[in-house]
Amino acid sequence: MKKVLLGMSGGVDSSVSAILLKNAGYDVTGVTMHLYEGGCCNLSSVWDAKQVCRNLGIEHVILDYQKEFNDIVIKDFIDEYSNCLTPNPCVICNKFFKFGLMYKKAKELGIDYIATGHYAKCEFDEKYNQYVIKKANNLAKDQSYFLYYAPKEIIKDLLFPLGNFKSKDEVRKIAADNNLRVANKPDSEDICFITNGNYKDFLEKNSSLKPNAGNIVTKNGDVLGKHNGLYNYTIGQRKGLGISYSEPLFVVGFNKQKNELIVGTKNDLYKNEILVRDFNFQVNMDLDNAKVSVKTRYSARNSMATLSKVIKDNKEYIKVKFDEPELRATPGQSAVFYDGDVLLGGGIIC
Repeated sequence: MKKVLLGMSGGVDSSVSAILLKNAGYDVTGVTMHLYEGGCCNLSSVWDAKQVCRNLGIEHVILDYQKEFNDIVIKDFIDEYSNCLTPNPCVICNKFFKFGLMYKKAKELGIDYIATGHYAKCEFDEKYNQYVIKKANNLAKDQSYFLYYAPKEIIKDLLFPLGNFKSKDEVRKIAADNNLRVANKPDSEDICFITNGNYKDFLEKNSSLKPNAGNIVTKNGDVLGKHNGLYNYTIGQRKGLGISYSEPLFVVGFNKQKNELIVGTKNDLYKNEILVRDFNFQVNMDLDNAKVSVKTRYSARNSMATLSKVIKDNKEYIKVKFDEPELRATPGQSAVFYDGDVLLGGGIIC
């Protein structure tokens, strides 16, 4: 019997994944990584996961990675905002924890696979002659965007039990049919360590970032008003600027040295090309003028683009040249590359 280590958050998705894996004949061990005390990473969620495992008759273990989470994910979150970037901590968490420490623990325990409740698929692909991650059948819930940091060497050992479901209602029905108390538990949409979506309050309480007024200026340097700290804003933001102008204005950039928030029109947000750092590719492919589709934000549509490698300041980047100008390619977010429904890789937008 093949063994699988399943990441369990106490939510309905990972709970139903446990049912599906057990019914498929796997020897399942549920693991809850205690990463942060607060937000959705609380003791109640740990208890929900443990209760589900108890009801299903499977082992459940808790791994305390709070220090590692603080040193890696929260530090990156604070550092990125300190440098006027808009980070995606879920991507970093997956990289270092689910595909790092959790996978390492599975191998230490002699377990064959790791699994999560992500909406994605893992299949052998004839074109690339290897196992690949693919988009879920439920495109509205597809979470492959967050998974591009999985090393290609471990993809063959990944299981995503929810990849073939076409609706979340099907998943909740399985939970209800199995009398799981989490069947109607609401989805968690906030960053796990942020309470009530208030990331500004988190930054002010956990870093040296504090309100620091500066000028809001146009690209030409005209002063239009005052901001209350650059970390309070993100590229593409329109609301909450507190300025008036003859046409709608958006945040289009930052001048950290002068503590200036730069605003412009919607046209100023369009990019013909971007650079991507800290990239990872999950398939063997020629990156010389590679044609791919790209998502520059989880909720964004796919756009066609051409990739190439470039060297800048002795560092290697991926240049993404869009077929048509792309709106709101926000520095700090991820650019994720696809070939149809096959996840190719991705990286952080510069």
